[in-house]
Amino acid sequence: MEVSNLLTMESAIVLGIINERLRIECDSYENLLSRYELEEGALNHKMALLGYQYDPTTNQFKGK
Repeated sequence: MEVSNLLTMESAIVLGIINERLRIECDSYENLLSRYELEEGALNHKMALLGYQYDPTTNQFKGK
């Protein structure tokens, strides 16, 4: 999957893609950030706009 434009996409689409990658390919948030060379602050901000934050217990972004 090409993720170079990920953070420019609509937030709801990014949420789906990120949670899918966390479920299928990445066993942690840090692994996701590293694997796809994502900036943590930018991704957190994008998800916060939707009212979501990362939950390490379930390894996914969930609504607050």
